[in-house]
Amino acid sequence: MSHMQLDRRQLFDFAKCGIGGAALASLLMQDNRMSAASVRSEADDPPPHLPVKAKRVIQITACGGVSQVDSFDYKPALEKHHGKPLGGNERPDVFFGKVGLLRKSDWEFKQRGESGLWISELFPHLTNKADELTIVRSMFAETSNHTPATFQEVSGFRLNGFPVLGAWLSYGLGSETEDLPAYVVIPDTRGFPAGGTINWTNGFLSARHQGVIIRSKGQAINDLFPDREISQDTEVASRTLLAKLNEEHHRERGDDVLLARIRSYELAARMQLAVPEVTNLEGETATTREQYGLDQADTDDFGRGCLLARRLLERGVRFVQLYSGGAFGSPRINWDGHENMVQNHGREAKRIDKPLAGLISDLRQRGMLDDTLVVFTSEFGRTPFTQSAGDVLGEGRDHNQYGFSSWLAGGGLKHGFALGATDEVGMKAVEDRVHWNDFHATILRLLGIDHQRLTYYHNGIRRRLTNIGGQPIDGILA
Repeated sequence: MSHMQLDRRQLFDFAKCGIGGAALASLLMQDNRMSAASVRSEADDPPPHLPVKAKRVIQITACGGVSQVDSFDYKPALEKHHGKPLGGNERPDVFFGKVGLLRKSDWEFKQRGESGLWISELFPHLTNKADELTIVRSMFAETSNHTPATFQEVSGFRLNGFPVLGAWLSYGLGSETEDLPAYVVIPDTRGFPAGGTINWTNGFLSARHQGVIIRSKGQAINDLFPDREISQDTEVASRTLLAKLNEEHHRERGDDVLLARIRSYELAARMQLAVPEVTNLEGETATTREQYGLDQADTDDFGRGCLLARRLLERGVRFVQLYSGGAFGSPRINWDGHENMVQNHGREAKRIDKPLAGLISDLRQRGMLDDTLVVFTSEFGRTPFTQSAGDVLGEGRDHNQYGFSSWLAGGGLKHGFALGATDEVGMKAVEDRVHWNDFHATILRLLGIDHQRLTYYHNGIRRRLTNIGGQPIDGILA
């Protein structure tokens, strides 16, 4: 029996197979359509705590360090002082320890849209969406090392093992569908971020809140279907035995880990029908495919990820994390522009610029952007001076945790607006400084969550995403 060709009768036959079979049978409602039932929050103090401005999130995570002074943070002083020393008595603490000469941006900045936001030609398509964007130009982090900085970007902590934002939202808000995970990760087709899969960990939360990888090209999920056919009798017998063993184990020990595992198997059963449908992009119109840059060499990979993200949100997924950049070996296939900014950032921006603009347009056209958040982040920025000996003007920039930019679009925000500022040359955040705890608190606030009330008791500590800090960024809220 093919697992891609189960009819209604065959699926109901699996109902006698215990937990796994019941999961499959429960997929069907009238007209053979999948159930849209929601999954409840597991939080002790379930949201909403505050007015809800957004219901779902797409986070674009740009790995390697996007240069703020080449993208969203215009610094005329860099043009004026191009080729000159940084000056001052303080030597910046940079990753490779080399402080070169100040370097102007290689991309022209202009004021965009009716709002007049300054955005560079690095993102020519995204500039046309300036009036949808909310830019935070005063981000700062606590480390310039990729791996702990990425952990802090996604979880609020530099150490690994803490639940990431998507896991917290799955735990706090539950899911709008039983057929797909609440938290989905779409990795870059070229590799994983620094730290690997720990970047979508559930940490100490239940395993059901871990991010589930769904690929935009090729096999969507590993091992979703058996690699060989299994007879119905064998399938029924196996599931019946497994259900009996699980029930006995749980009755004797009350094991929450087992319950989480059972639920994951139930979800996997439902996903056997849901995933092939949601990942099939062939039914999208030619106009939509062009809008996202599909079937174009530079943009097809990321465009498919953006389009898949929209389709996942439409089907009730709560949080989609879409990665840009991976593979931190040699060569670097990410935003880590140490050697040559034009080559590095030019390549990476070309991959994502049109798809991101297409995603924002598509969400707006479908009436989804008003209750969706699109968030663009990078673990840190880059230095305004080159990574070279002090008297040489190089072509690359080092890591910079002291000041960088992120942007948001969607519900509950001031659109066409920029908050905060770095210093004259874009090295350090000096006005309305925003820590990752503040940024995360703001996302939670827009989703109707008080960040101090979304907690989980673990090892004697009432843990939360924002640790012991964080304040929503009131200045960007509509």
